[in-house]
This record gives sequence, C-alpha cells and structure tokens, in this order.
Amino acid sequence: MILDDANLTAPLAALAGASPERPAWAEAALARLPERLTVAVEGCPIEVLRWGRRGDRGVLLAHGNGAHADWWSYLAPLLADEGWNVAALSWSGMGGSGWRDAYAMETFVAELIAAAEAAGLYEHALAPVYVGHSFGGFPVMAAAARHPERLAGIITLDSSIEPPDEMWDGPPRRSRANAVYPTLEAALARFRLAPPQHCPTLWALDHIARTSLKQVEDGWTWKFDPFLWNHFRMPDPLGWTSRITTPFTVIRGRESMLATDAIWAYMRTIAPPQTRWVSVANARHHLMLDEPLATLAALSAALSVQFS
Repeated sequence: MILDDANLTAPLAALAGASPERPAWAEAALARLPERLTVAVEGCPIEVLRWGRRGDRGVLLAHGNGAHADWWSYLAPLLADEGWNVAALSWSGMGGSGWRDAYAMETFVAELIAAAEAAGLYEHALAPVYVGHSFGGFPVMAAAARHPERLAGIITLDSSIEPPDEMWDGPPRRSRANAVYPTLEAALARFRLAPPQHCPTLWALDHIARTSLKQVEDGWTWKFDPFLWNHFRMPDPLGWTSRITTPFTVIRGRESMLATDAIWAYMRTIAPPQTRWVSVANARHHLMLDEPLATLAALSAALSVQFS
C-alpha cells in the first residue's frame, strides 16, 4: 500500500474532530470503565487502571514510549472476561502520571511493582504476569531479570533488541515544551503514531488520541513530558535477557518495521531457551491498533499456554 503524507502525519485530520464509528465489541469494551487508582512511587503519582475482579490471577499491561494506560482500555476488559484481574499503568512522564526531574530504568521497574500491588495483582496465590508493548517491554524484561520472585513471567509486544552496534538511543532530545492547540479538533488533527505507520482502525486511533490530551488554560496539549528523554538513557538490555528465568513470550507484528526478521534472528541468539515466539499477521509495530482482536488472541494464547 502506498501511503500519502496525510496517512502518516495527520491521520485524524479529515475527521474534523468527529469520532469514527466503533465496532460493537469495542463500543461495549470501552463502556466498561476501569477503576482508576493513583500510587506514589518515589514521590511521583503513577496512574493505574484496573478491570476485572480482585482476587483473580493478575496481568499488568505496560504501554510504549509517549503513550499511556488507556491504550489498553478496549482490550483489557476482554482479558478480564477470561478470568484475569487486569491492570495498566502510565509510566511517570506519560499519561495521567506525574513528571520527574530525571528518569531511570530502576524507577520504571519500581513503578511496575507498585502498580501491580495497588491493583491487587498479588492477592492471588500465583504471581502476576507482566506485559509490555514497545518501550514498555524493556522495564518488563528488567523486572523479570531483577525480581523473578515478583512475577510469574513476561510477554513483550514488538519490543525489539538490536545488536550492540545498532542499539536505539531513544528519540531526539527536546528543547521546547509541547505545543498548545486552541481547540480539541486542532489537537486531534496533529496526532500521529511514532514510528509513523498507516492505521486501519481510526476508531482506536481516535480513542488513543483523545486520551493523550489534557485541557490547559489556553487550549489542549499532550500529556507526556517532552523532556523525558533529555533525562533518561536506555540501558543495554543484554544484561537482562541472559538473566530471565521465568516463562517469556515474545510477540511481534509480522509487518513491523522494528521487529524485522533480521532483528528477530538476532534476538533468538540472546533470548533464554524457554522463550516462545509469536507473530501477529498483518500487524505492524502498533499491533493492538492494526489487529486488535488478533493481538488479544495472541495474548490470551500466551497466558493460557504458559501461565494457566
């Protein structure tokens, strides 16, 4: 498919602020509003969303860079229907969580554990499963390496580990604050995915865009801290992968521009032997947008096979 500039840089602009029609299953899922919690981690408030019944087996969902907990809010209720107590956090500097003067991987790991505790994921006899998409997969892997007693295993979604000479150093450093748009319509028109890609589910993109914004005195602006990557460096993940002993499922979008066949071939050389490998057909990096129900099926299967 040939993508024009609007598909990549302003996918919601043509809607002029209107919300696209959602499929019935997504409308029903989004109508099931989560319990919204806040937990303090090293002095910073962390946003936690929870679906399902406390006391059920726990699953913690972690989003990618610049995203937030509501990226999961049309899939999490469906996982709860399968008997899981499901929680999602917003990392510090993102979503409804507070901002820090500096960020560290150790702090992100602490946020995972604190969010799981606040949502009651440790009330079950068995430890919870941690799931991370994109950047979110790296604190999840670090948690598995450093605190294996605190979780039953991990699942990552399109969290690519490159060879050392190709290691990603994060997005460009920022010098300016987030833009403020005079209207919600103007802000939605500026929303786009990173990395850029076509999105076949505009209803999901619209939901994510609206929950990425906050109203301020002069209009609307993005929730994420634009200076986060000025104060954070991604550690080398090779030190974690060799220490992961819990069950580990790696899921990717089959058409991902990040989790390519070459990257996956490299990852297989460094992953622990118990790792399971799953590709979601017709999905790119943002696979919960490209193929939401197939992504849910992949998650459900991994939970059933490794953690039932």
